[in-house]
Amino acid sequence: MKYPNSNKVYVRSNHSAAHRGMSLEEDINKSNRYYLTNDIAVVYKKPTPITIVKVDYPRRSAARITEAYFKVPSTTDYNGIFKGKYLDFEAKECESKTSFPFSSIHTHQIRHLSDVLKHGAIAFIILRMTCYDKDFLIKANDFIAFYNSGGRKSLPYAWIEKNGFEIPYSFQKPCDYLAVAEKVFKI
Repeated sequence: MKYPNSNKVYVRSNHSAAHRGMSLEEDINKSNRYYLTNDIAVVYKKPTPITIVKVDYPRRSAARITEAYFKVPSTTDYNGIFKGKYLDFEAKECESKTSFPFSSIHTHQIRHLSDVLKHGAIAFIILRMTCYDKDFLIKANDFIAFYNSGGRKSLPYAWIEKNGFEIPYSFQKPCDYLAVAEKVFKI
């Protein structure tokens, strides 16, 4: 397609328009900027706590961390507030067609989700199944119940489709998880 007054030719790829090669984190961050700009919610990515050991200073403007370690295990990826409710969630990508391996989420993250649930938070996991080009919101209490039921080392895709909630894609909000959370949690 060629636009007027332009020498550029735009070609639509055969790949789905959703996600356009962006990672889940980039999509969530873009959606969060939209939510903040439009006064819908305030949600931020939590920084990973690290201790810097070595920095290379070839010049002040080019300082580079060359050695660091994690200070303490991090909790979840994101937290914030929406319509007066505290949100806390983890974001994961999965390439498997059959299941999401529990080895991809840490015990301390599950414990953290359980702890914030006890105090009335809205907690969930956003799971991108890359092979299906689909994002799902999974309620933390449902995920934790399945995880604690034992016997399995992964969350089957059939379970995800049945118990998860598909998150719509749009250009401005590539991962519009709040549209889903609002309905699922009746916010």
